[in-house]
Amino acid sequence: MEHIEQLWKNQNAAKNKKAKSGQKGSSEISSQKWAILSLSSIPLVMTLGNSMLIPVLPSMEKELSISAFQSSMVITVYSIVAIILIPIAGYLSDHIGRKKVIVPSLIIAGIGGLISGWAAWKLENAYWVILAGRALQGVGAAGAFPIVLPLVGDMFKNEDDVSTCLGLIETSNTFGKVLSPIFGAILAGFMWFLPFLAFPIFCAISVLMMAFLVKSPKSSQKPMPFKDFFTGIKKTFKEKGRWLYAIFFVGGILMLVLFGILFYLSEVFETEYGIKDIKKGFFLALPLGALCLASFISGKVIKKNKVLMKWLTFGGILAAALSIAALWFSIKLWYMISMFVISGIGIGIGLPCLDSLITDGVEKKERGTITSFYTSMRFIGVAAGPPIIALLMNYSNHLIFIIMSSISILAAIITLFAIKPQAKG
Repeated sequence: MEHIEQLWKNQNAAKNKKAKSGQKGSSEISSQKWAILSLSSIPLVMTLGNSMLIPVLPSMEKELSISAFQSSMVITVYSIVAIILIPIAGYLSDHIGRKKVIVPSLIIAGIGGLISGWAAWKLENAYWVILAGRALQGVGAAGAFPIVLPLVGDMFKNEDDVSTCLGLIETSNTFGKVLSPIFGAILAGFMWFLPFLAFPIFCAISVLMMAFLVKSPKSSQKPMPFKDFFTGIKKTFKEKGRWLYAIFFVGGILMLVLFGILFYLSEVFETEYGIKDIKKGFFLALPLGALCLASFISGKVIKKNKVLMKWLTFGGILAAALSIAALWFSIKLWYMISMFVISGIGIGIGLPCLDSLITDGVEKKERGTITSFYTSMRFIGVAAGPPIIALLMNYSNHLIFIIMSSISILAAIITLFAIKPQAKG
């Protein structure tokens, strides 16, 4: 009888402990809501700074007398600089603190936007100065959005909370992509270079929110010497390299496909269908809106179920690949938009899963550096998408769809065979 009573007590204690753990997780989210909002502003601002220019590129080509490939470099140079500097920013964030890297980076990005906007407004031959300003924006971008992912991992102990917040961060990123073409088109309707000048204002708002609303978790550990830190990173890649490299590659491919789609639609809407200005912005927002909604739902659903993350990523990429391949049969306006909406849903499902897999899968002391490599690969995709599509548009639409669909299928195969999370943990 005593044994039964003790067993009953133990079961109740376990239930109470689980209930308290769930309450603690939810209370952590609610107590940090302003910090989460502030962190979400960073990917929103960084996305606006880049994607807001997509609908402006054809106007830029006319105003500056440049080619489609040259206009695509306005997107690409931003990403190339970020690619180089992101690992350095990740390393610094692991050693001096996330917030100490993020805030100065936002200020630098804002200054870059001012330089590009001033050059477009005041200079006759502004193209190269615009590129220089965009490069400076890339310096700032390297230390902003990439550091948000590990900071979220530092702020919450509960993995469900981490996954939920990463889903919100990714949703904010994709929501920025939805707003970008509309907002960019509205601003360009007044003066084509206004999107450059609007960016520093967004950066200033984000800086103020970070400064006053986000408190970085205090660490009792001293920064690890570089030699030991480098040894730890090597060990991590040796032990987990297979799935880490797979996530790096898949993340890069999804960004390449997404920004390739956006560049293609921006050009085709204007040249083939005569869709311009705000109307073009709304049309571009359709696949991006689908992507945003899919990211939000995916982030809510996955929790800490890593097996589900893998299969959702695989299914999403496969859906994107098949919808792009279906464009072989027709590129009539609404059919094409419908297929790209499906692609957006597929990409949106996969991105929060990749974020959670990589953030939960590495040690906190190395999280900033490892996630920075992942973000670098995403920026490589952003950098490569527009110029690749610009070059392929000199040949045929079918070639664009074949290549985009093929690399998406390759990403799905890599997800299937290289990412193998266990059912628990």
